[in-house]
Amino acid sequence: MSEKLSTPAALAALEMQDAVRDFLARSVTEGHITHAYLFCGAPGCGMEEAATALAECLVCPNGGDGACDECIRVRHRTHPDVHWLHPGSSQGYLVSEIRDLIADVQLAPVRAKTKLYILESAALLKGAAANALLKTLEEPPEHTVFILLARSSEAVLSTIVSRCQIVPFRAIPEKAAVARVVQKTGVSAQDARIALSVAGTPDAASAYLGEPSKRELRARTIQCLDGLAEDDMWDVLVAARGLSELVREPLKDVKKDQKKERDRVSDYLSASAIHSLEDAQKRELSARERSGMMEVFAVTESVLRDALLIADGCAEDAVNADIPGLQERIADAGTPAIMAGFAAVGEARQSLAHNVSSQLTLEVMLCAIKEALT
Repeated sequence: MSEKLSTPAALAALEMQDAVRDFLARSVTEGHITHAYLFCGAPGCGMEEAATALAECLVCPNGGDGACDECIRVRHRTHPDVHWLHPGSSQGYLVSEIRDLIADVQLAPVRAKTKLYILESAALLKGAAANALLKTLEEPPEHTVFILLARSSEAVLSTIVSRCQIVPFRAIPEKAAVARVVQKTGVSAQDARIALSVAGTPDAASAYLGEPSKRELRARTIQCLDGLAEDDMWDVLVAARGLSELVREPLKDVKKDQKKERDRVSDYLSASAIHSLEDAQKRELSARERSGMMEVFAVTESVLRDALLIADGCAEDAVNADIPGLQERIADAGTPAIMAGFAAVGEARQSLAHNVSSQLTLEVMLCAIKEALT
């Protein structure tokens, strides 16, 4: 059987990282899964997608068919045996986070035979938090897999690197990524660049272009940014509320489907099982809302990045060619003001990571950007 035919469906989607895809496919099909991986690459190279695909392969009863309930739960980040972790503070992972992780590692899987822990920004594993994790990384319980994500192995503590299988991801050239999106969707190169600036990877950008609600969210985000100079504080708060409501709008149908599922199983599941189902559904809603907020942040950063290019005399490299007036007005505020805008988005990401409400997060971010630019 050829290598291509033996590639699980979940991994086959990693077309822009063929070396990574083939390595992980061999590991899965030959049963050579190691206990800890360190995925290294630039933002947008597809590390998160690869971590998700590997998790699907390891919890799916069919080896990663990409279509079953287990795989769907992994992609929605609601599978109880696949845990995504991110730093609890801007300085790095908290010791309490790692201790909670270690305690959870000792528990048996809930639905699958394997438990996975995916740690974003692994370079922020430092000090006591890193030390607390080292022994578990070296000798984890059976059927436990760690996937650490970082820009480079040099940015991660050497003691952690030595306990992991390094998987390097190549940077995807923008021209190749744009060509891939154009090929999959038939949109113009300009629209493909815009989608990539929001979604990050070609596959995610292609999916983004197929959802009108996401394009509407971009349009409303740009509208909010465009009005900041003239809006008073009340207008900014109203705009933030509107954006937050738009982020949550698609969740209404999800909630209806979740209620149908609870009603369907309520007669034959125990109270504790129903409670577990409700918790998983809440996690799914939170993950989807967080994903929508991340798109708002990505659009904002893309506009600010274009303004920075214009301020530096590189207008031809701007991505959002459909809104030149807004970018030029922001560029006129000057580089320090634009960098303050970037900082406001970074703080918003941290607030969201600490479970601050989406509306309050947007209010604070938009007010800070308004103050910086005006």
